[in-house]
Amino acid sequence: MSSAATAAPQPPALLRNFSIAGVLVLLCYAPVIRSLAHDWMTNEDVGHGFFVPIVAGYIIWQSRAELKAMPLRPNWWGLTLVLWGTAQLLLGTLGVELFLSRSALVITLTGAVWTMAGTEWLKKLASPLFLLCFMIPLPAVIYNSLTFPLQLLASRLADGALTVLSIPVLREGNVLELPTGKLSVVDACSGIRSLLSLTFLSLVYGYFFEKRTRMRILLFLATVPIAIVANGARVTITGILSQIKPELAEGFFHESTGWVMFMLALLLLVAFHQCATRIGGLMTRRRTA
Repeated sequence: MSSAATAAPQPPALLRNFSIAGVLVLLCYAPVIRSLAHDWMTNEDVGHGFFVPIVAGYIIWQSRAELKAMPLRPNWWGLTLVLWGTAQLLLGTLGVELFLSRSALVITLTGAVWTMAGTEWLKKLASPLFLLCFMIPLPAVIYNSLTFPLQLLASRLADGALTVLSIPVLREGNVLELPTGKLSVVDACSGIRSLLSLTFLSLVYGYFFEKRTRMRILLFLATVPIAIVANGARVTITGILSQIKPELAEGFFHESTGWVMFMLALLLLVAFHQCATRIGGLMTRRRTA
């Protein structure tokens, strides 16, 4: 169902075609985009959502010279994704299911690129299109199934660390009993927020600083243990601060600890990349020796 190869049109024609498609998508998905923007402003778990389309757009802009040189091979199989996205949007709107209607936007955009430009363009734009998934909040079912296990894991890590530091602690589920009072690892302290932001940043970092697909995947997977350890360290530090002065475990100091640990997690990701690259280089040299 793919048409014969055609020469790439002049840039104005290409820009016009994509502009028309972009305006149509914006008109159809305007309510969805407004609700997404509202969540980005009010839901701290997806506070990074504002940056996702900006970063994706910048990646596309960086590739503009390569894209202009690529021939257009319109592929009508892309219409299946456009129709799928449209049906999902209607289903999500009628059923008041936000995740369905929001994820339909990414599906429709992917289908539009495939239809108008072809498979090669779709491959070239796969990274920025995939990044758009990170601007969509997780569905409640998945979010709730992740947060509580992460709360328990963070409390276990903090329990072990505080015990090693000779601070008396008794853990009951996600609650730590300390000499100065209770420390509850609530949803906001589960680490899901830093995990989502860190996985997004790992993809962006991998795109700009790593060309090997395997290493990009490894960086993406490494964000999970790094985010878990960083959040456990955050809870531990909060417990230590509560022993010094209970007020330090709340408000500004508590929020500051979260930002510091997130930056530390980001540095750990960069350090992991450097170590993995060196180890991979050593193993390659040994094989060729």
